[in-house]
Amino acid sequence: MNILLLGKNGQVGWELQRSLSVLGRVTALGHDEADFTNPQAVADTVRALRPEVIVNAAAHTGVDKAESEPGHARLLNATTPGLLAEEAAQLGAWLVHYSTDYVFDGSGSRPWLETDMPAPLSVYGATKLEGERLIQQSGCQHLILRTSWVYAARGGNFAKTMLRLAQERERLTVIDDQWGAPTGAELLADVTAHAIRHLQKQPQDGGLYHCVAGGETTWHSYAKYVLAHAGKAREAIKIKATEVAPVPTSAFPTPAARPLNSRLDTRKLQTTFGLALPDWQQGVARMLTEIL
Repeated sequence: MNILLLGKNGQVGWELQRSLSVLGRVTALGHDEADFTNPQAVADTVRALRPEVIVNAAAHTGVDKAESEPGHARLLNATTPGLLAEEAAQLGAWLVHYSTDYVFDGSGSRPWLETDMPAPLSVYGATKLEGERLIQQSGCQHLILRTSWVYAARGGNFAKTMLRLAQERERLTVIDDQWGAPTGAELLADVTAHAIRHLQKQPQDGGLYHCVAGGETTWHSYAKYVLAHAGKAREAIKIKATEVAPVPTSAFPTPAARPLNSRLDTRKLQTTFGLALPDWQQGVARMLTEIL
């Protein structure tokens, strides 16, 4: 299988280099080799390489920054993925693309279904939704995975920030009214590889799916889990913080509105692809063991 991976240096892209390698020949390109601000150049690259599968892990993920540069966010999250989809359709190739819980308004408390009506609150969410729709309208064979609260051992993440702050401060304040499931980049990458293999045999199963780790938590509970794990893992880490106080989202104003309910229902994914998604604590514990 000839696979083109775009966005190789991001958290998910880095893990995809590993997970996709067992499926065939992977050409992995970063921003310098496939610049999403130049859609036509990306399309030319696809034509030259003629992949059977395109996996797009490139995106504008600066949620707050997108509010001040909507045109740039749209180019990276919608226009270029849309052109990728057109090229995939011309080649008869599969396009795998990642989207987000930010396409929803975060209302209610039940997990979002793939069939629920999107209503993004931010530029980031709106551009990711437009990207989804352009891919769906292109007629190409596609797999879109919506996910949330993505982390990896490589690069910055919420857990690392909490560990750093807990060593500097006696009291932490963490948001307690946003709900979701921390989802590891390696889990997304492994699900992607499994799904691609499945779709080679059962192409009718392509489409839109939700993919997050099992269970749910708030950022506050997530922080407490991280610090408790760090306390047990290694005595060398001196945790100064004695209190982790819950606060509402309003305590941390941001340019882009955050959805309060980022729960995603993954039953469709698990049933279709024969998967069991592990609880979020499993992946976070593994990541903490790597970084501590």
